[in-house]
Amino acid sequence: MVIAPVIECRRLVKDYVTDAGTLHVLQGIDLKVMPGEFVAIMGPSGSGKSTLMNILGCLDVPTAGQYVLAGADVGTLSEPALAQLRNQTIGFVFQGYNLLGRATLEDNVALPLVYAKVAAVDRRARARELLAKVGLDGYAGSFPSKISGGQQQRVAIARALVTRPALVLADEPTGNLDTHTSVEIMQLFSALNRDGMTLVVVTHEPDVAAWAGRLVQLRDGVVNYDGPVPEQFRKAS
Repeated sequence: MVIAPVIECRRLVKDYVTDAGTLHVLQGIDLKVMPGEFVAIMGPSGSGKSTLMNILGCLDVPTAGQYVLAGADVGTLSEPALAQLRNQTIGFVFQGYNLLGRATLEDNVALPLVYAKVAAVDRRARARELLAKVGLDGYAGSFPSKISGGQQQRVAIARALVTRPALVLADEPTGNLDTHTSVEIMQLFSALNRDGMTLVVVTHEPDVAAWAGRLVQLRDGVVNYDGPVPEQFRKAS
């Protein structure tokens, strides 16, 4: 049985036209991510990693090349079909949590299920299940302002998982957290990966990348390294 990649990028190019001329951000990216992998994407400012993450998340489209997500050629999809694929296939975790301040933690986690038209009783049950999974059992009725930053990021991770996605994309998920809390969040990601979740994390921190099984480094819009996480990253974490 042949196992298909969750992510397959073929010669991805992304250009932006500016007043100063054309900016070549991605210059032919080839990338495959298989089910169950934990991949860290690193690179200096301007390397193209945020642009690549936006394309992987179907939040932007390449200028040229092909992106296949969970077997679907993204470039051939209508906007409604693309939105459906994104909502069903990808869970997003952002640096800034992006929680709704006036909604309970349960309602924040359940929000993607509202768009998926899941019945209210099932939404509540699934949200509470995920809050327990990320270590926040008993917090369903709390509000984001009443919990710590690390707990807010756990809520964001629960929300990312609530639709049972094939892939979680995390953009600098520990960027607003202290060292101890960052370790706790990465331990949670590692546990999710051991359970079979496919994870792609964009980070500039070697100690965050050290938790991954594979490192992809970008420089000037191209992949200049794709392989095991260097041992010095692990020793520093």
